[in-house]
Amino acid sequence: MFDADDLKEIREGHDRWTDETYGPTADRFGERNEEFTTDTGGQTVDPLYTPADVSDLDYDEDIGYPAEQPYTRGVYSTMYRGRLWTMRQYAGMGTAAETNERFNYLMDEGQTGLSMAFDLPTQMGYDSDSEMAQGEVGKSGVAIDSLDDMETVFRGIPLDEVSTSMTINAPASVLLAMYIAVGDKTGVDRQQLRGTIQNDILKEYIARNTYIFPPEPSMRIITDIFEFCAEEVPNFNTISISGYHIREAGATAAQELAFTLGDGIEYVEAAIEAGLDVDDFAPQLSFFFNAHNNILEEVAKFRAARRMWYKLMEERFDAEKPASKQLKFHTQTAGSTLTAQQVENNVVRVAYQALAAVLGGTQSLHTNGKDEALSLPTEQSVRTALRTQQILAHESGAADTIDPLAGSYYIESLTDELEAEAFELLEEVDERGGMRQAVEDKWVQRQIQDVAFDRQREIETGERIIVGVNEFEVDEEPTEDIEEVSEAEQREQRERVQQLRENRDNDAVEDALAALRGAAEGDENVMPYIVDAVKAYATTGEICNAMRDVFGEYRG
Repeated sequence: MFDADDLKEIREGHDRWTDETYGPTADRFGERNEEFTTDTGGQTVDPLYTPADVSDLDYDEDIGYPAEQPYTRGVYSTMYRGRLWTMRQYAGMGTAAETNERFNYLMDEGQTGLSMAFDLPTQMGYDSDSEMAQGEVGKSGVAIDSLDDMETVFRGIPLDEVSTSMTINAPASVLLAMYIAVGDKTGVDRQQLRGTIQNDILKEYIARNTYIFPPEPSMRIITDIFEFCAEEVPNFNTISISGYHIREAGATAAQELAFTLGDGIEYVEAAIEAGLDVDDFAPQLSFFFNAHNNILEEVAKFRAARRMWYKLMEERFDAEKPASKQLKFHTQTAGSTLTAQQVENNVVRVAYQALAAVLGGTQSLHTNGKDEALSLPTEQSVRTALRTQQILAHESGAADTIDPLAGSYYIESLTDELEAEAFELLEEVDERGGMRQAVEDKWVQRQIQDVAFDRQREIETGERIIVGVNEFEVDEEPTEDIEEVSEAEQREQRERVQQLRENRDNDAVEDALAALRGAAEGDENVMPYIVDAVKAYATTGEICNAMRDVFGEYRG
């Protein structure tokens, strides 16, 4: 490293360069912007970074080595030199049969993990024939009304050989129970089931609004899942603490970090309060981040996230197992950056965002289809999205060395800056009584809304250029094929669930639901009862309604 005299000389050289070389040129030709800032965070970007900008860094304490604390450089020692990230394309077509077909297509094309998208009624705990589901069945993903649908989705797919991520929150316990039941019925040992449920209800109150129950019982269900899975399905990640949707709602990179890790703190505290040992459940926690357009800001964000979680688990929760302190995360490219105008431009956006995720050390990755601003992606667009990852993995060289941007004066400086800003936000959250209280008081939501308003104003005034939207526009009419769910398919799904109710053992269903209500009214773990109800072919809506009877509904 550089000693004090070296740094003094570097600072003097920087000042001389600014005054004698950069300054006169900028005065003569001007600069593109009055001020350069990061994509959403607003951190000032200087013209040049030198060792003086990272003079306080201690290599061992702040950067270290892969798989060693503070995990800034990655959680695995070989990273992509040993095994590439999981290519996990998010998919869920209107019906279970169509989703099974899409899953098999993606696996045939080289996808290495499954990621399941659910329609809005399923996410809200309603059956397809519910009045609340009208017009929404199968629109944003697959409709899962019962174990019968889940069995159809995974027909012919060996659950002991593939991991499955499910983007489901309020009814996560129900969908996880269905997945376990499919495994049980096909002879897969629960120890062999691998995957993730999102199960992040605090983020729903903040950004997505697909909640069912009030915060207190919702947190109880989550800790019940932690406890149940630690014993029954230890290789399944019990929560994917999601900054993705927080960023989609308009948050800055630093806010995404702070509020995501803040949610993580809240879940850990709730589990400890419920009597669980931190090292029994923390290794099963995972995270889910957004990859936005500013490549270098995103790389710094991912590196800061790992270091921050290590510090939180080490200093705040006294975790002992290394796995409890390692932040493992999935990344999805930013849906909010996709444009309906000139949709082919989205292929480029997605590629750059995917590069940021890989340079930042993600464990798995979804790349959006170019047409997702318009509809569910077509088969062709998901193939292009998957090929984007495969080209990145096998042709770009980005996966050949670990944390390749480490040591960059700018990257290390920005990593420090994002970490410092995020910790400041977390301190304010603590002063407000913790993340749950800050969410219930709507403070977190207001912070994000203020940023989203400013960014939209910048787009409308032209201060922020969106290629093809407010600059470089064309008058061509879009000619893209659109993937749509027909009214006939929605009707068939409604009829499917009605027929299920006619053919099952309804006495067994009522007994299972009554037992679940009893467990919810007491302090027993609800998960075994949900599994029993699922196996009796109680529907998603019926199971959620049984818990609604006890817990009530949250009205925001």
